Amino acid sequence: MSKRVYFLAHGGVVQGVGFRYFVQKKAVEYHVTGWVRNTDDNKVEGEAQGNADSVSQFLKHVDDGPRHAHVVRLDKKDLDIIDGEDRFQVRH
Repeated sequence: MSKRVYFLAHGGVVQGVGFRYFVQKKAVEYHVTGWVRNTDDNKVEGEAQGNADSVSQFLKHVDDGPRHAHVVRLDKKDLDIIDGEDRFQVRH
């Protein structure tokens, strides 16, 4: 069963620590498609799509973040599946 989730990472430190590239690496590892980007208010947002178990495992890593990050809260919202999406990209 496929699933698509919007996520928003709030924290003391989620920008300037390689967060987006960490998320992209985990997406590739878990075969998740979608995107990630920094927001203007020092958060990181994105969308992840894939097998429900893979998305769940992926989001656990997003909630932890890379070594120098500190995620205070990870908001999630289920979305409709996007057909034909084939990669995970870092948006600027």
